[in-house]
Amino acid sequence: MQGLQGAFPIESLKDVELQTPLRVYSIDNKLIGEFGEKRRDPISIEDTPQPLIDAILAAEDDAFYEHSGVSIKSLLRAAYELLLSGEIQTGGSTITMQVARNFFLSREQTFSRKFNEILLALKIEQTLTKPDILELYLNKIYLGNRAYGFKAAAQAYYGKDLQVLTLAQLAMIAGLPKAPSTYNPIVNPSRALIRRDWILKRMLNLGKLTSEDYESATEESVTARYHGQNLDLNAPFVAEQAREKAIALFGEAAYTNGYKIYTTVDSHLQNTAQTAIIRGLLAYDKRHGYRGPEKQLDTSQLKQLNQHLSQQQSQQQSQQQTEAKQSDFIEQLAAVNLIPWLEVLKKTPTYGGLEPAAVIRIGKMSISVLTALGNTVDVLWENGLQSARPFVNENVAGKPPTSPDEVVKLGDVIRIYKNNKNQWHFSQIPDIEAALVSVAPADGAIRAMVGGFDFDRNSFNRASQAKRQSGSNFKPFVYAIGLENGMTPASIFNDAPIVLQDDQLENTWRPENASGKFYGPTRLRKALYLSSNTVSIRLLRTLGISKTIKAMERFGMNTQEIPRDLSMALGSHVMSPLEVATAYSVFANGGYKIQPYLIHHIRDRHDKVLYEAEPLTAPDKSPLLFTTKSNIKEEDQQAHNTPAIVAVTSEESDPTIPQAITVSLQSIAAEQVLDERIAYSMNSILRDVIKRGTATRARRLGRDDLAGKTGTTDGPKDAWFSGYNSHLVTTTWVGFDNNQKLGRGEYGGVAALPIWIEFMKTALENVPSTVSPQPDGIVTVRINPAPGERAMPSDPTGIFELFLEENAPTELDPNSATNSSGNSGTAPEELF
Repeated sequence: MQGLQGAFPIESLKDVELQTPLRVYSIDNKLIGEFGEKRRDPISIEDTPQPLIDAILAAEDDAFYEHSGVSIKSLLRAAYELLLSGEIQTGGSTITMQVARNFFLSREQTFSRKFNEILLALKIEQTLTKPDILELYLNKIYLGNRAYGFKAAAQAYYGKDLQVLTLAQLAMIAGLPKAPSTYNPIVNPSRALIRRDWILKRMLNLGKLTSEDYESATEESVTARYHGQNLDLNAPFVAEQAREKAIALFGEAAYTNGYKIYTTVDSHLQNTAQTAIIRGLLAYDKRHGYRGPEKQLDTSQLKQLNQHLSQQQSQQQSQQQTEAKQSDFIEQLAAVNLIPWLEVLKKTPTYGGLEPAAVIRIGKMSISVLTALGNTVDVLWENGLQSARPFVNENVAGKPPTSPDEVVKLGDVIRIYKNNKNQWHFSQIPDIEAALVSVAPADGAIRAMVGGFDFDRNSFNRASQAKRQSGSNFKPFVYAIGLENGMTPASIFNDAPIVLQDDQLENTWRPENASGKFYGPTRLRKALYLSSNTVSIRLLRTLGISKTIKAMERFGMNTQEIPRDLSMALGSHVMSPLEVATAYSVFANGGYKIQPYLIHHIRDRHDKVLYEAEPLTAPDKSPLLFTTKSNIKEEDQQAHNTPAIVAVTSEESDPTIPQAITVSLQSIAAEQVLDERIAYSMNSILRDVIKRGTATRARRLGRDDLAGKTGTTDGPKDAWFSGYNSHLVTTTWVGFDNNQKLGRGEYGGVAALPIWIEFMKTALENVPSTVSPQPDGIVTVRINPAPGERAMPSDPTGIFELFLEENAPTELDPNSATNSSGNSGTAPEELF
């Protein structure tokens, strides 16, 4: 025994660490990702349902609590079978012997292995208690479908926890250790059923079941089916980024050591973001027309059947008779060999909730399609077919169709989805992509992140990895630097055509405003909320390119990447949506530079905290947790079967809902990089973008605390909207991966803003409107809007404007026609 102990460290079983996959959770404890080859979820013997233990012992080792690791009776039976057949039929292994084999030995059927197995079992019984041995068995044994242990098997075969499985289901998985492939209830349901009923009979004979329980359990049908990852929240872009962080910290061990990553993502906001992205892209796609079917399937048999139906329908007068013939069509369809079609559909993935379907009939006001499950469903004319104009190019869509046969042909593989009225809609997968990222400006916690239409279609995370020209999203930072350098919201710059010769630019540059209009002398406030290009260029030229670029570092930008020419004023600098949102956080939190972070903390399998973030936090700011200690409900899916929106509905705690993580982070004071008065002034101007500028659609949210800026690049090729209040900064981007043009009129306020609106509408539903108080050192002065000077008391055109105290226009002399302040009025050199 001593030599055996040296070769096989039995004592190690006391502290064995079972391979457990890496799991990723939201901040409110919802599972969003699982990584690792072995699906395992360890369970203690105390938490294991007694009927499962009884079933396992009945099947594998009913004398487990009597023997000392080896059953002489079982070994003699195995030897007798060997003598009769000349082959090893059953191993005669006790549960202890199986533990020995699973931890220390191979599965080859040899006498030497069996001998070592017996010796190891005897030693294990001397070292461990019976409950300890049984617990190791419950968690180590392989049960098929990548499931190791009975808790993982319950999820793999039934998608449920062990505690809620029926007696018949527990007996079914108790039969798997003998031969996971042979008795797999998914692959071999008939053989699995025989073994299940044999186990139930054994339990009855051993006195573990009543006759009534036995009869009831054996009457239950086989309900097992494969369940993949049983995730609570659809956030694959978040899960992947968290996985990369775990590998960077712990290496390959992250996949097996049972680490649990808790992210900063809020499930309520993440669901909302995913839905908003899909709906926004489908809306864009609908505006630009139908591009045609994904595939064309062979229709020779179907054509004959449809011609027969059409002839019959032409002879019918009533709607009732027509519906009867359609029913006949479905019956006759059974004679058509559509197995090749089903094989194609099953191999065609569902993306963004859009299911593949093949057209099998075209009626006057509807079509019938075959789904991958073999079902036949109808799509009505008004549900997407009527508006399916043919795609011509990014600027033009053809005329609306007048009948379904102008849209589809028999055998077309199309996309469908079901709306909240249980009606199927015609659609197509968009070519265009989008991203959304939402950050808490108080400390940089990422609350929601979606990197594209569907992760399974393309895993590139456009929210954090895509670098695109920022367009007019960049302008507010130039304006903020202007306010730091003596400009005011009332400073006048000329909004007029401009022709520039720049050594850094290839040709003569004639920038224009997106509207094609010029407004002449214009206040900076108005120039920003109307997104004037020419004013932005003149402002940058006044400030100086080098000086402006140096200042951009305070907003978290890489100044080495910023173009050193006047195109910077119009957003030629490439940034990711996450970088843009981070920069806007400086305005939202009163002037402090934060760093975005996704990983809140990481725990090991024993719940010991291995890593926790140390966020930079703005003073007197506390990030809002939108679902913490709140009841949540699933909203109706208004447009299609995308992940349902989750909304806060109550402040009362519900014990059935996972609560937010309670680990308190050690924060670090964020650096103030912008005068709070400048931040306040910029917030005021950017609220005007929504009130009266390029983002007036956002007024439908009915809030007075929202600020933001649209952005559109030349082409247009990129559409942006970045908007915020003191709780959330959210940036949305829409564009093509290959940089092709979006099409005429697809500005930030048209393509990106609706996604932002849908997200923020739900995200801020129960969040009170909060406008930061006006800081000391700011004064409100009544001015004449035309020259931007202090207004006379009798001036009926006067409006109120904000000024830094030191830059406020001086009192006017009633006998003087000019203002002598020099700061708030016209910049003379810019009037050309």
